[in-house]
Amino acid sequence: MDNKRLAELLFGDIDKTCEYYEKLYPPRDLPEGAKVTRLGPSPTGFIHLGNLYGALADERLAHTSGGVFYLRIEDTDQKRTVPGAVEMLTDTLSYFGVNFDEGADKNGETGAYGPYRQRERAAIYQTFAKALVEKGLAYPCFCTEEQLAQMRAEQEEKKENFGYYGKWAKHRDFTIEQIEEELKKGKSYVLRFRAPEPRGRYIEVEDAIRGTLRMPENDMDVVLLKSDKIPTYHFAHVVDDHLMRTTHVVRGEEWLATLPVHVQLFEALCWERPIYCHTATLMKIDGGVKRKLSKRKDPELSLEFYKAQGYTPTAVREYLIGVLNSNFEQWRMENAQLPLEEFAFSTEKMSVSGALFDIEKLSDVSKNYIASLDAQTVYDAITAWAKECDREYYQLLTRDKDFSISMISIGRGGDKPRKDISSWKQSKTFYSFFFDELFTIEDHYPANVSREDCISILEGYLSSYNHKDTQSEWFEKIRALGEKQGYAPKPQLYKKDPNAYKGHVGDVSGVIRAAITGRLNSPDVWCISQTLGEKRAGERIKKALEDLKR
Repeated sequence: MDNKRLAELLFGDIDKTCEYYEKLYPPRDLPEGAKVTRLGPSPTGFIHLGNLYGALADERLAHTSGGVFYLRIEDTDQKRTVPGAVEMLTDTLSYFGVNFDEGADKNGETGAYGPYRQRERAAIYQTFAKALVEKGLAYPCFCTEEQLAQMRAEQEEKKENFGYYGKWAKHRDFTIEQIEEELKKGKSYVLRFRAPEPRGRYIEVEDAIRGTLRMPENDMDVVLLKSDKIPTYHFAHVVDDHLMRTTHVVRGEEWLATLPVHVQLFEALCWERPIYCHTATLMKIDGGVKRKLSKRKDPELSLEFYKAQGYTPTAVREYLIGVLNSNFEQWRMENAQLPLEEFAFSTEKMSVSGALFDIEKLSDVSKNYIASLDAQTVYDAITAWAKECDREYYQLLTRDKDFSISMISIGRGGDKPRKDISSWKQSKTFYSFFFDELFTIEDHYPANVSREDCISILEGYLSSYNHKDTQSEWFEKIRALGEKQGYAPKPQLYKKDPNAYKGHVGDVSGVIRAAITGRLNSPDVWCISQTLGEKRAGERIKKALEDLKR
């Protein structure tokens, strides 16, 4: 076979050489040890948690090493391309604090290693495909869909492995005359890689997460270029990762099966491989069974879910870093005030088994983060979210800004701030009792306090209440009121001799709490009364008394 003649026959219009592109995209001038990573999504328009999960790993590996993180759009499958998908992707990831140093963006692209959209790189792929043909490592295959289907049926009948290989590779050994004859007939073709003859060999690859991987060598003649001369993922990512000088490829474990193909392509092109990092799949516990997150079953897979619920981007990011690196949670406990960027992210601390996603754990992380914020910051964040997602809540919050900030300030600050709020949407439920429009009775009075005692406690509270009382003065009045009704002034006294009392001071304050807030669990009642004001707090008590006396 005259391989050079075949290369010209197939790629006569390609006038650039491999050397030309090697010079056009030289090795990057970066500090020693700097990592170059990339996110390579298809522009389908659906941005999900897995995208953010992988993007965070890419971004942290690059930026903690002084490297580069870039966005490459893998749009070789035009049928799946959705208009505006790139803008949606970059805007969504930016919302969650993930930003690119270079690559495709909504305005075009930034960086010296583009184009960053694969369909614009067709001539580059064809140049390297031509080089493989010249080496005798690639050939045209003229099989139709019908012929391939028939071949698959025969393989199934004979219980042989599916695929285009060995004796099943019909056009692998066509002469150049046979190829010319097919081309003259106007037949379309794909370009296939000529895999090494089966030798039963194994390959070994060092995965940065999983360690040494030992896998059977690929024996399939995989497609490099489709009939429109646009590359498959296998070929495109190998060429792009080399020319864009990617050092670390972070991708899901579902790509492990194709690793032998990629190893062969790097070897065929005489290029050094990037370091592969195959991440564990995001899983969840459903009915006691661990399974993959599902687009159909799990709304939390979509990143829009977190925006709509009002989870803070920082909390989502911190939670996912904790899923990615097992030592992050301990680091955060020891470094509560340090920014996330100070954490030494590492592939060595990444799980090799299914990474478990837990929405309750995310809520806990979010509560801790929100508890660390000052009232003004929380107010600004809630109102920004509510303006877009809950106009009623927005109107209530902004009607009296000082009142809302005072409300948010309760229980905030100090060594042990309250951790009540996990999301801005949930904050509406938590703060609802501050707004007459949202106020509802959620809880009954303490179970061990009789109706008659509830009336007596509330009447006594109203008659003794002085809005100017300090918190300690207010509470001493509650103690005295309780003792008068037969309740222990301290919980310890009641616990020591429960038969001597009806209950304790906590039950008395619980009656007042239920009347003012409509619930038995809330922040400090004195602080709430001070924020509501004497008139509104008094009206709540009076209304509760009316209901009790009916």
